Amino acid sequence: MEQLCASHTRHAAPVLPVSDESLAQAERIIAAGGLVVIPTDTIYGIACNPTNNAAIDRLFTVKRRPRTKSLQVLLDSPDRLASLDLSLPAPLDVLAARFLPGPFSPICLAGVQCPLATVRVDDRTQAVRVPDSDVTRRIIAAVGPLAASSANISGGESCATVEQAKQQLGDSVDLYLDGGPTPGPVASTIVTADPTGADGIRMVREGVIKESAIRAALHAAIAARNADGEAHSEDFSKATA
Repeated sequence: MEQLCASHTRHAAPVLPVSDESLAQAERIIAAGGLVVIPTDTIYGIACNPTNNAAIDRLFTVKRRPRTKSLQVLLDSPDRLASLDLSLPAPLDVLAARFLPGPFSPICLAGVQCPLATVRVDDRTQAVRVPDSDVTRRIIAAVGPLAASSANISGGESCATVEQAKQQLGDSVDLYLDGGPTPGPVASTIVTADPTGADGIRMVREGVIKESAIRAALHAAIAARNADGEAHSEDFSKATA
């Protein structure tokens, strides 16, 4: 880890297209506690191993991000949640089924076996993302789940290209993976479960997916559930008549 961190200050961080070779390099860097900038389905992100405290500390330092702000964890599939001992509380499970993969970040509950060092200690929660990008999911499949934040200095503009990210972060990271321009500049929508909130949720951040779309999806799911329940009730009445 010390050798990797020292080396990034002496050599320019390479910018490489996404390929089998660059993914193998990214995997080595992430495993050693390094930082990699990657494209997503919204903007470019800076990422590291979510189980490595030193790597997470370095990400916060490079971004100049306040430690009071959490990091998201990027997954290549919602099926990864169980293996990380993460669960989606209702009604976020309904929203995840509708909006993942996509620019939607539900806040999961972390169980006692969750290995992530990014979990909030006060409430044992973790925001996750499954990007709607074949390139991003290919990266994650190769290197494993990633702790991530936007690839910019905290307070700076989000980056839609790898060139913009390098202008802000320079050689403070170890590798840039160039996946071409991203849709940018708006980030993902973050939602948490809240039994006291309208529809059982609270909007933490409105991003690409607008609050109106989130609530419409919940109302549609409730209507479908109620209609299904009425149909079953009618079938039962006919069977017992």
